[in-house]
Order: sequence, then structure tokens, then C-alpha cells
Amino acid sequence: MIYSKTTDEIQTEVIRKSIHFLIALVPSLAVISKSGTLAVLALGVLVYSYAETMRLSGLVVPLISQITSLAARQRDQGRFVLGPVTLGVGAMLALLLYPAPAASIAIYALAFGDGLASLVGKLIGRVRPAFLMGKSLEGSLACFIAVFFMAFRISRSLPVALIAGLTATVIEVFPLKDFDNILMPIGVGFAVQFLQP
Repeated sequence: MIYSKTTDEIQTEVIRKSIHFLIALVPSLAVISKSGTLAVLALGVLVYSYAETMRLSGLVVPLISQITSLAARQRDQGRFVLGPVTLGVGAMLALLLYPAPAASIAIYALAFGDGLASLVGKLIGRVRPAFLMGKSLEGSLACFIAVFFMAFRISRSLPVALIAGLTATVIEVFPLKDFDNILMPIGVGFAVQFLQP
């Protein structure tokens, strides 16, 4: 099945995933101060939620409202754009639930696995078998490769990298919309922390 996207949809996805990639800064910040990083993430979620509520009321919050409008998908038009909230919550949960390095691998899976799966799928994804529930094979492979290499770089363990990559890819396949931002770091962190050989 051939699938094509318009230039506007691709531009929107590039903006969305550029924001998504920024969550990769969290593990480095957590090394400096875990509690400070959690506070910054919580504050970010609260400020964004306030700005998004104001935007939906017709009031523009400088910078945040403009970025949200640029990054909103068709399905988000006229609705609260939930992605940044679930992104921040997912990173916070990884930090709260898992010690390093599992938390770092979980957050990198969220940033790069989920982010690259979407970008690659939208830009070059052509093969969409039924078992991928509308996702592209190319995007799923990008997710696996990104998470595998990040997990291997951190853990230096092939089994840990395989478990992380497979877990992230399976979670990414499900049509969870923005809630994959929460489920992916929880699932990958759990797999790395508790299921590693």
C-alpha cells in the first residue's frame, strides 16, 4: 500500500519531532540534579497546559501558542494539543520509576525511537503491512535501530539493547496517539530494569 503526505503535514511533523528530540536533554540534566529536572519538567507541563488552555480560549500566549499552532496535527485542530503534556509526564515517570541507566534508555527511546519512527514513516514510509496497524515498516525499523543503538551505547549489553529496541518498537506499533509518550518510557524502562538477562 502506497502512502503519501502533503508538504504541510511533513513540515508539521518535523516541527513536532524537533520538540520531541529535546526531551533527550533530560538524562544529562538529571545527572546534575534529578529533583531540579523533575521540577523543570513539572513546571513545563503546567505552563504549557495553561498556555494551551488560553490558546483555546482565544488568547495568545507569546511563543508557546505559536509553536503549538505550528506543531498541531490535523486531528488536533481546535482541541487541546496533548503531546507536550504526555511527553513531559513520560520523562518524569521514567525518572521516578527507574534508576539510571534504565531511566536514560527509556527517555532516549521516547526521544529518538518514537521521534524517528514518526519522521521516517511520514517521509519515506511506503510499506504498511496489516500487522503494523497503519504504521510503516520503515518507521518501525527506524524506531528499533535508534533505540537499539542508544541502549547499547549506554548499557554495552547486546541483550539489553535488543530488549529495549524490541519493546520500543512493539509499543510504537499500537495506535496510542499521544499516549505512546507515556507508555513507551514506562515499557522500555521496565523491560530494561526488570527483564534484562
